[in-house]
Amino acid sequence: MTTVEAKLEAAREDLAGRDGVLVAFSGGVDSSVVAALAHDALGDEAVACTAKSETLPAAELEDARRVADEIGIRHEIVSFSELESDAFVENDDDRCYHCRTMRLGEMLETARELGIGTVCDGTNADDPGAGHRPGLQAVEELEVHSPLLAHDITKDEVREIAERYGLSVADKPSMACLSSRIPTGLAVTEERLTRVERAEALLRQWGFDQFRVRDHDGLARIEVAAEELERALQLEFVETVREELTEIGFDHVTLDLHGYRTGSVSPEGDGEPAGATADGDDNHPADPRTNG
Repeated sequence: MTTVEAKLEAAREDLAGRDGVLVAFSGGVDSSVVAALAHDALGDEAVACTAKSETLPAAELEDARRVADEIGIRHEIVSFSELESDAFVENDDDRCYHCRTMRLGEMLETARELGIGTVCDGTNADDPGAGHRPGLQAVEELEVHSPLLAHDITKDEVREIAERYGLSVADKPSMACLSSRIPTGLAVTEERLTRVERAEALLRQWGFDQFRVRDHDGLARIEVAAEELERALQLEFVETVREELTEIGFDHVTLDLHGYRTGSVSPEGDGEPAGATADGDDNHPADPRTNG
């Protein structure tokens, strides 16, 4: 038995011994692996739950629905709004703590309503050492179980397990929620979230895989992966993106020649949190969920 197989079996046995499991589910690779493990171990006693809010792109919600169906797990969707929290809107260094506290609170309430004893998230063994991760504090405080972390399953091993389960998201880039595109200290508003979502949808339509559109109070800073920079400099794309992002509501449109970088608008040393969507995934392309 390989190391990955041993970890996989241990995680599966862990979940099988629980009185039902609700997985905080974004549809990213981390939470999808946890959902697949839970469904494998518990069958109908496992539920995937996605928290729908202004910070979750509509495309990601649809992707979560698709992946849950792919796994065969029951999928619940709960709605809430981070914008009701002044602490979240303020967008300080602990924004992800406030977000994760609210999201996991919705998961815990749903689990109680369904008579499920354990809520799990997708935190993996690499996440605690990946810089400033205030969202992990919320996971600990709320006593949410992280089977990937508990059984020392790294991100690379998560992707290997996803391939073993035949999950379509095995190679999906990590993703963080839309609020991660707004610089720390600049208020998170529905207007800013909406124009970021629309801008990133445009880049997705153009076929970019790893990207972000950062909203610097009306200035759009586009980041794409280094290998995609040449395509982003093509005149047809430049003219189209400038025109359409101006129509969306941006005053200026720029291309960051450093390319895509996680946490480039976050506090010093802060990558975008794994699991900043429904589960702390991923943590996370625009997905191109997540995770930054």
